[in-house]
Amino acid sequence: MTTPAKETMGFQTEAKKLLHLMIHSLYSNREIFLRELISNASDAIDKHRFASVQDSALAQGVGEYKICVSVDPEAKTISIEDNGIGMTREEVIEHLGTIAKSGTAAFLDQLSGDDKKDSLLIGQFGVGFYSSFIVADRVEVITRKAGTDGATHWESEGEAEFSVASTERDESGTTVILHLKDDAEEFANDWRVRSVIKKYSDHIAVPVMMHKSVPPADDSDSDTVVEWEAINEAKALWTRSRSDISDDEYKAFYKHVSHDPEDPMTWSHNRVEGKLEYTSLLYVPAKAPFDLWNREGARGLKLYVQRTFIMDDAEQFLPLYLRFVKGVLDSSDLPLNVSREILQQNPNVDAMKSALTKRVLDTLQKMANNDAEEYQKFWDTFGQVLKEGPAEDFANREKIAKLLRFSTSLTDKPEQTVSLADYVERMKEGQEAIWYVAGETHNTAKNSPHLEVFRKKGIEVLLLSDRVDEWLMSHLMEFEGKSFKDVARGDLELEADSEEEKAALEEAKKNSESLVERMKTALGEQVNEVRPTVRLTESPACLVVGEHEMGAQMRRILEAAGQAIPESKPTLEINASHPLIMRLDQEQDEERFVDLCQIIMDQATLAEGSPLTDPASYVSRLNKLLLEMSAL
Repeated sequence: MTTPAKETMGFQTEAKKLLHLMIHSLYSNREIFLRELISNASDAIDKHRFASVQDSALAQGVGEYKICVSVDPEAKTISIEDNGIGMTREEVIEHLGTIAKSGTAAFLDQLSGDDKKDSLLIGQFGVGFYSSFIVADRVEVITRKAGTDGATHWESEGEAEFSVASTERDESGTTVILHLKDDAEEFANDWRVRSVIKKYSDHIAVPVMMHKSVPPADDSDSDTVVEWEAINEAKALWTRSRSDISDDEYKAFYKHVSHDPEDPMTWSHNRVEGKLEYTSLLYVPAKAPFDLWNREGARGLKLYVQRTFIMDDAEQFLPLYLRFVKGVLDSSDLPLNVSREILQQNPNVDAMKSALTKRVLDTLQKMANNDAEEYQKFWDTFGQVLKEGPAEDFANREKIAKLLRFSTSLTDKPEQTVSLADYVERMKEGQEAIWYVAGETHNTAKNSPHLEVFRKKGIEVLLLSDRVDEWLMSHLMEFEGKSFKDVARGDLELEADSEEEKAALEEAKKNSESLVERMKTALGEQVNEVRPTVRLTESPACLVVGEHEMGAQMRRILEAAGQAIPESKPTLEINASHPLIMRLDQEQDEERFVDLCQIIMDQATLAEGSPLTDPASYVSRLNKLLLEMSAL
């Protein structure tokens, strides 16, 4: 089938919406379009260099890798040209006519029409090419894929359509030509473009070239010679000494590797020599990417071997709970023909992963020690992801535990600001456990009846309401020798404040023996057991799960995911000294007794944040009780 010389096509729906936002200047700083296009050109060169390692024929005739930027004030154009990997006609249509990235719909759902918010989202989505339309009302792309003969011409005015036609190009690579809008003519100025390149792209590892005029060597009437000169440092930033790199250069390089318009929160640059030799430059972003919770999404570091680009998103070098970390790893110990499959089997990868993980955790701990306010910003953004760590990374559980933050019964606020070290420091004399309560929401946890005796005794309790919290606690066994205990699990062992209190509790248990038996008969198979409790001081009853059974929060999560859950019955604990329980003990009407027992059971279920299995019956019983009371 013969490929048509020219085709006109419509943009994918998502691309049209994104282009509309771009054209209406969502980026507050218009000059970043040049950073994005140069970054794309650099990536294309990296990919050509790697492809040439696999197929040496692709390197023939390429010469020095470079990116050439030229401006034409009269035509009001700016061109960015590279001799990288290039694209086929099919790839042009795929990459420039659609947004070929998972999660597109979810990303677009977050767009609000708020310029400031949307610009950050777009930066996190990473659609650098489309930023061309911030300054251009027409864009042309001429590209030829390495190893092929034909070239492709793509053109669009950033509206509903684009055209694709066959053309010629002498070598592989891509040229992007921007026809500037009237209000963007400043970018057809040589000096202006040079300053932008120095500002944003000095770290690019290949030369970014522009024309310079050189006068004749003698005083003759010879014409001025026009030559190309490199505008940037043209040296991989991570290969330079840390003392020679400014913070602004580190920040600019982060934007290059992450396509994030925001500055990073912090970074770590390290060179390792010895048994293994590698250099790492790892960044912690200030903002979470829109697809942070997509555990199957692209993640990982840009991998280089001996300065040669190998792959984007090499996920083998950091654990999943650190998937927000961006950066570069350059190894001298891996083969140039390394693949994802080889990485999974290479023992050097495991050693580097272990070292890089500890370096990230140490960097975060340093931030927590030196700048609590900045670390709190990190925690508010990435804390829930870090909570996945103890379950996934046994070796570093202690390090991760020191980084965790919680809300507690002493703060009563939803903000998670208390470290486990803070908690342990405030523990009461003789307290051996770190107590916690899990709830569907912060208010559910804060108002849990299980906290009543702890408040009375002045014992601090961690308030857990994140979906991952109960899973976290099932893998976080202890901290600094103190075990974790759920206030709503198993028998509660708290010492009485006095001999009188201890005697009163024993008396209450003895006096409620017959009531406990009646209630268990009334509730039947709904409960495992009914027993008096020391947990409650104000509420009549609460539900308790067995020491080794699944908690209510984890049960709800698994049920929502459609997983089969083993049957488990709670224990109903009653406050024998509560007026309602004392009144219940006096009830002679057995039918009314059963109704009252069921109401107490349902209220205890609601108090822990769980839904009722039969809410209509609960309402009916409650209405019946209210009518009886109104008749008195």
